[in-house]
Formats: sequence, C-alpha cells, structure tokens
Amino acid sequence: MHCFSMAQSSISPHGKSYYILGCLVAMLLGSALQAQPLTKEQLDQIGIDQRLDEQLPLDLTFYNESGRPVLLKEYFADKPVILTLVYYECPMLCTQVLNGLVRALKPLSLNPGEDFTLLTVSIDPGETPAMAQEKKEQYLYYYDREAEDSWHFLTGNAPQIEQLAKAVGFRYEYDAELDQYMHASGIMVLTPQGKLARYFYGIDYTPKDLRLGLVEAADNKIGSPVDQLLLLCYQYDPITGKYGFAIMTTLRLAGIATVVVLGSFIIVMLRRERRKPSNIA
Repeated sequence: MHCFSMAQSSISPHGKSYYILGCLVAMLLGSALQAQPLTKEQLDQIGIDQRLDEQLPLDLTFYNESGRPVLLKEYFADKPVILTLVYYECPMLCTQVLNGLVRALKPLSLNPGEDFTLLTVSIDPGETPAMAQEKKEQYLYYYDREAEDSWHFLTGNAPQIEQLAKAVGFRYEYDAELDQYMHASGIMVLTPQGKLARYFYGIDYTPKDLRLGLVEAADNKIGSPVDQLLLLCYQYDPITGKYGFAIMTTLRLAGIATVVVLGSFIIVMLRRERRKPSNIA
C-alpha cells in the first residue's frame, strides 16, 4: 500500500508508470521467495509407488455424496475403475489432477457407466459428503457427459483412507501449520475385480494411453511399470537447502513473467508516445 501511495505524489506520469511496475515486480518476487520450508525426511514420505496386480481392499467403508455408508466393492463389478485420491479443498494440485483426467476422457468414445467407472476419494478425513457433492457437480458440468451414476466422490475416516492409500502406494503427509496435504499427482486404473492395472503420473494424461489402459484392465490385463514423472506440491531449493511449494512458486513466477511482459509493453508505448511530434496550432 505504501508503494502505491508514493506513486500518487509528485512523480511525473511516466515515472509513476515505471514506479508502479517496479512495485508489482517486487511484490511478486517477495511472494515467490517466501516458500514454506519442508524437510527431506518429510518429502521422503511423499510419492506414488506402483503396486501393479495388487488387490484393493474392497471391504473398506466410505461415505458417498449423500452421506450413506458404502463399501468399495459396490463400485467394482464388470467394468474397470479409474481411481483418483485427492482432497476437495486442495488449493492447487488436486484440481489439476481432476482437470487433466477430464481432458483425457472427453475425446474418448468410451462412455462412463457403460465402459468404466470413476471413483474419487478424499484423503482428508475432515471433509464431508456435502463437499464431495459440490465437487461432483463441478466436474459433472466440466465433463459434460452422463456420469451422475458412474462418477462417485467419497469421503471417509482416517483408518480407511490410510488403508486405501497404502494399498495403492499413495504416500502423503499432512502439514498442520499450513493445514494442507503434501502429495504427488497421478491416477490409477483398476480391473473390474479391483486389481491395480495401470498408473498414470503427473496432471496430463494422453487420451490414447488412458483408453488402452481401460481396455486392457477390462480384460484383466496388468500393465507394465511406467517411468515416474512426479509432480509434487513441494520441491527442493538447492540455494536455501530447503523444500518449498513447487506449484505455488511456479504460479508466482508466471505472474512475474506476466508483469514483465506487460511492463515491457507499457515502456514501448510510452517511448512511442514521446517520439510523436507535438501538434502546433
């Protein structure tokens, strides 16, 4: 606020533009450098291990969007299942995982309910069925397919969540100070009987590969291990020797780049304005 109040002083119009631009860059740089520290021991607890051909514990109890207790086995019968572990109030990565999943599904000729089932489970035991319902409505709208009865958003208690996460190799940690979960990104495809058939890492999934994974899982075929290109909520900073938010820092740096581009445009326009000859009456 002090920065912009000074710009209202006796600085020239051109000077004000440069001054405000400098303030914006300084603010964004300061924000980007304020990454939250994370120890290496904590980061070692985060990841997604490939447990291909492992059986999911289908007797685990969760809650559906209406709050009704459900067993995982209710979602496994004669179709493969795409499983995502997220949490609904995640400020960054979980949204990108679900967005990436929908982007990969939209071009497919395979239909939810007919060819596969979608199962999204919150890793946060504090989240409620109402949150799950809100998230479901959001993604049903985004997906724009008839998936009301085939994309399920669940919540659960800590012991069941931990058992499920352990079974699929999803390792995460809770940061009490930030009230956020540290986790990697990826989705899993399971056979109709609940065996892990394929892992997809990151936040962008190729429609062709996802289709192949679903077709193979439908035939109870187990895929081969894939290279792990993990996207984490945190990254190591070799300068400070600490770990900090990777995605948040990336977004901040993208913001800085935007300001720099806009600033360059302003400077060019101001210089052109100065070069224009004055109109003499």
